[in-house]
Amino acid sequence: MKTIKLNINKQEVHVQAGLTILEACRAQGIAIPTLCHLSECKPKGACRICVVEEEGKQNLIPSCVSEVKEGMKILTHSKRSLASRRMSLELILSNHRKDCLSCTRNLNCELQTLAQTLHVREDRFLGEKTEGRYDDLANGLVRDTSKCILCGRCVDACLNIQGLGVLTMMNRGFETRLGPVLDLSFKDVNCIECGQCVLHCPVGALSEKEEIHAVINALEDPRKFVIVQTAPAVRASLAEEFGAPMGTRITGKMVSALKQVGFDRVYDTNVAADLTILEEGHELLHRLENKGVLPLITSCSPGWINHLEKEYASLIPHVSSCKSPHMMFGAILKSHFAKVKGLDPKDIVVVSVMPCTAKKGEKERMTSTHKDVDHVLTTRECGRLIKLYGLDLMAMQDASFDQDMFGTSSGAGVIFGVSGGVMEAALRTVVEKLTNKPLDKLEFKELRMIKDIKEAEIDVNGAMVKVAAVSTMKAAKVILKQIQDGTSPYAFIEIMACPGGCINGGGQSIYPRNQDLKTEDVIRLRAKALYDEDLDNSLRTSHTNPAILNLYRDFLGEPGSKIAHQLLHTHYSAKAALQLEFD
Repeated sequence: MKTIKLNINKQEVHVQAGLTILEACRAQGIAIPTLCHLSECKPKGACRICVVEEEGKQNLIPSCVSEVKEGMKILTHSKRSLASRRMSLELILSNHRKDCLSCTRNLNCELQTLAQTLHVREDRFLGEKTEGRYDDLANGLVRDTSKCILCGRCVDACLNIQGLGVLTMMNRGFETRLGPVLDLSFKDVNCIECGQCVLHCPVGALSEKEEIHAVINALEDPRKFVIVQTAPAVRASLAEEFGAPMGTRITGKMVSALKQVGFDRVYDTNVAADLTILEEGHELLHRLENKGVLPLITSCSPGWINHLEKEYASLIPHVSSCKSPHMMFGAILKSHFAKVKGLDPKDIVVVSVMPCTAKKGEKERMTSTHKDVDHVLTTRECGRLIKLYGLDLMAMQDASFDQDMFGTSSGAGVIFGVSGGVMEAALRTVVEKLTNKPLDKLEFKELRMIKDIKEAEIDVNGAMVKVAAVSTMKAAKVILKQIQDGTSPYAFIEIMACPGGCINGGGQSIYPRNQDLKTEDVIRLRAKALYDEDLDNSLRTSHTNPAILNLYRDFLGEPGSKIAHQLLHTHYSAKAALQLEFD
């Protein structure tokens, strides 16, 4: 690895050739602030917050796009650099609606933090603010351009990470605005509501549509029986809302807090993940044995399903008809659970705590006269709800999920939260069913790598079966084109909308993107929490879960039965793509 010598802040250092000044300085422990920079995307030097002084140069240079050179002398925090950063920040703030106290990003806002760091204490530039656009028509996302600082990170996330390009920069000068094409609502364009734009926004210009107060109203209604279920990825992120290190596993404390909030039951969505595996596994086995449409594609990610219906409707026959786990659980709670407990389904309120903003739209999919799930809270909303009730999550005593009907969940259900986890959980069941013997090792290491496309080849009674796990729509395009061309080598494909899967979903805790922590680090830390919980679980395969076996014995009959299809399966249909006509 070639290194070069340069001088940073009057200290001689050796750094890797090819780095930008920003990267080289951060490697030396020197923090240079940025607002527009994303490590996963090509730097653009738009915000000018990262400028530094180079000896011999008349003008300050943006460190995020300037490569280090042999012998260069850099001052990162000179008087000129600091003055320029403050000036740039003050100009940004002059056009930013500063309702910080009531903003959803208060105390977790990169702009707010930067103003504190650079000692910006007053508004030197006052004037008329650019008129904002407030869009809350979509099921899961809210856009408020009066808070937008035009950093362009949402555009990068949507185009370069997700490969979608729903967001764009519009107009010029003071009228510049970021949003969907023609300033339309998220509802009216081909947005999949994955929420990656929210995760990457440094301020409160993009957020989830809050449902906290609707949940509180249900909790306070004595006529309602309110049940909360929590997705596996939530336990790997919720602690961050309370200042704990990333990857802190918080399962027992989370359950304890939700019980103190006042929910009538606190259940683990992992139980329904096990249920999903039996239904989806049956579907795959049926297709393999009867030469059905292959490859079979998973349907647990509502962002992916949104993309399917808008852009790849011709591939709908390849997609599993299974509902996602939280929707399955909702259906069971409002049918079997209601009957056993003597409750009217209309009086049951099901709340799902999910790592995903697209789940807010998924709950609106109706397959009966009532919703399977009534409200969806993101991990962030769950943190705010717990704080609202005056509870310190980190001080909670561990508690167990309610066991009155559904017992425990398996480790296979836990790993649903990681890209490749649904595939691994399914293979544990499908391979054991096909070979009629237990697997020697339950871990499929090929599906645990941090890659957008992961492949594995499984020996099933001498036949080699290829599978793939994909995350991001950008990566999915490669796999989907193979299916369209008839060249796909896979029998089974898992697709997740978000990089790394649900642990990095659009509803998870937000961390500052201007730090050295990269997406792959986030995935690794949060994934470890789920893999560790799987290892700690004595029950690690879905088809051996007594709670699920009892559910089939007492109610569903068998995987793929008539009542299972009625309650646990759904259908997909083509949605009209955005059509623009120009004179």
